[in-house]
Amino acid sequence: MKHKALILLALGIGILVVMILFIGPAKIEDAIKMANLWYVTLAILIQFLLYCLWTYRWSITTNSVGISIKKRYLFPMLMVGMAANNIIPSARGAGEPLRAYILSKYSRTPIEKSFATVIADRGLDIFPFICLAIITIIAMVLYFSLSKWVIYALLLSVMVLLAVFVLAIYMSLNKKFAERVSPWIVKILNRFSRRKRNEIEKRVMKAIGGFQGSLKVMARDRTILGYGVPLSFLIWFIEILRVYIIFSAFNVDVSLIIIAMVFIFASLIGLIPIFPGGIGAIDGLMIVFYSYAGVPPSISAAATIIERLISFWMTTIIGIAILPYFGAEVFDRIFKKL
Repeated sequence: MKHKALILLALGIGILVVMILFIGPAKIEDAIKMANLWYVTLAILIQFLLYCLWTYRWSITTNSVGISIKKRYLFPMLMVGMAANNIIPSARGAGEPLRAYILSKYSRTPIEKSFATVIADRGLDIFPFICLAIITIIAMVLYFSLSKWVIYALLLSVMVLLAVFVLAIYMSLNKKFAERVSPWIVKILNRFSRRKRNEIEKRVMKAIGGFQGSLKVMARDRTILGYGVPLSFLIWFIEILRVYIIFSAFNVDVSLIIIAMVFIFASLIGLIPIFPGGIGAIDGLMIVFYSYAGVPPSISAAATIIERLISFWMTTIIGIAILPYFGAEVFDRIFKKL
């Protein structure tokens, strides 16, 4: 699996390199030299603000179920989880179980309880993402000349994401439905565990019970919806604003609506677990659509490279740098998945 991950990473980087060569490395280098460093610095500071907001949002769900842990300890857990999502190509949700595991270990709470806080935290992102994704698809159909299969693929991705979210919530809150699904979960776990099937069944049902109990407590907490959902909308707006500021560094007037459309579209493509962190796919699509919107290709490439250095590479490097703090066991859990 490690070789597969390295091959996918190399392939993704290769796609990006080909695009850079096509546009012209010298032109992109000249464009990068034009960038106003004050704007780039501001974009970096905004990224750190986002880290703080993500940490604060997670603390809302942990406080709701009575997990007593300070935000300064949640922050490194969050960064490690985000780094895992970026480097593990198998799924864009690999960092969530890891976050739950670290939180459970260091707060000494049951894993199902800590995992419920992570699921609730990620669930808060669904509300703005679905709304923005639907608006983006409509806007892109009107603004860009997309082929029918691309439109259908986008609509399908949103519908699947919404269906999975609704199904997960229903399973989490409905005990009878969870009991029907549990044999399928046990069947999967039985392939990877040496424990007896009866023992696995007991552990799964206990975990589901604890998980459901934690989510029900959070569902009754008005603070989560009252603060968490508006905060999630704010986070998405700030992310889009960060991209806008990066383009401002090149003295290019790009509509905030265009940036929002391309950013959400790239996020949808990023849900497809082909390349680690969407390397190559996300970068290439952003360059193409910004160029199509009237931005010179060299500026589009330069702005995309800086944006990805801040949002993807900086996040990944910080997360990996923090890994030793949690010990070799967490390190192994990440790289065994590669």
